[in-house]
Amino acid sequence: MGNKIHTYLQEEVEQVCTVFRMLAEPTRMKIVLALLNGDMCVYHLTEKCGGTQSGISHQLRILRDNKIVKAKRLGQSVEYSLADAHVRNIVEMGLEHLHCEG
Repeated sequence: MGNKIHTYLQEEVEQVCTVFRMLAEPTRMKIVLALLNGDMCVYHLTEKCGGTQSGISHQLRILRDNKIVKAKRLGQSVEYSLADAHVRNIVEMGLEHLHCEG
């Protein structure tokens, strides 16, 4: 029984590490920071974050596959948003930590 709990916790550790690896890449973090301000399409994310539309699309695919962002089709456009409030909280807490004195 103890081994099952250890295995379960190890899986969770690996999953949490994956989330932080997703957020640790600068372009992906720029995308997430831009999405803190609201939903955006690839074109607007490219304007905000720099790079190319194909590069931003590639990073969005990685973020979407790892449940950091979600996509919603609006006609011919796709709009991206943060997957849930947990992502917002993690990033906002990281930003707050930058200004923490103690």
